[in-house]
Amino acid sequence: MTRKGQSITLSISEHDKAELEAIASELGMMWGERPNISKLVLAIARRHLQIAPNHNWSEARIKALQRSIKALSDLGQIEQAQIIANILLERSELSLPLRREIERFLENLPPPWRLEIDRYILRHQPFQLSYQDAADRLWHFTVRHAEVAPHEKREYLDCWCEETEGNLDIPELSHNWSLRLDRIPEAAGVVPVEGHWRSNLDEIEVEMYLMSGLAFAYQVKPEDTFNDWLADRQRVRRVVRRVSSTFWFIREVMQYAPDCVVISPESVRSRLTDKIKALCQQYNLEIRD
Repeated sequence: MTRKGQSITLSISEHDKAELEAIASELGMMWGERPNISKLVLAIARRHLQIAPNHNWSEARIKALQRSIKALSDLGQIEQAQIIANILLERSELSLPLRREIERFLENLPPPWRLEIDRYILRHQPFQLSYQDAADRLWHFTVRHAEVAPHEKREYLDCWCEETEGNLDIPELSHNWSLRLDRIPEAAGVVPVEGHWRSNLDEIEVEMYLMSGLAFAYQVKPEDTFNDWLADRQRVRRVVRRVSSTFWFIREVMQYAPDCVVISPESVRSRLTDKIKALCQQYNLEIRD
């Protein structure tokens, strides 16, 4: 490289030269339309650029960032996960298996419609989409609130939709839908619509009693509005929780029967009662009213 009144010679390969030019281009250090290595070297000499080792990140930091990629992906924030993945790939500390895992993640990013849904959620933009259920029926929804949530090791779009036809939940929650993301067709037709974005799904409060070991082992959830021991009943914990889907709620509490009893509202309690009766009939157990 040359400059009026002074010069410096770099003995580097064509590959290294190309890498330096790429860095100069990324930093906007150009001479006309061409990247300028001289400007890059000058910025380093004047300490406008910080030079740091690329091998001094601790294993704990790398593991934390690796977990954040998974967590962001589960929340549907794919673009943020992609940014962190690319940052990690720039590091020399990565083991070969971890590098391959991150590369596979970047090679298998969600389809464009999924990224579009994530953007609408972040912008609080109502949208429409198509959905194909387990019976191959095609549905069309107008979504005014949505969040990506894991249910039983699958990802779902929990959303508030204008449409209620075909919803099997109680009337108070009939606008809430839980759509499996892998059942949204490739040509989902995700498009924005006019109108307001709701702050949350519809919710009801469900009261339940926890007994025996479950009462002591129970861990408070963010949806709980009350959690304390009953004063008049020994070793019984009363929990009141905000619920947006009786389907997922009942599937959860059925795991803990008979140590979990739903008290109210009656609409939820009766649904759980019907399930228990049907289970008893399957096992030829006598049910006494």
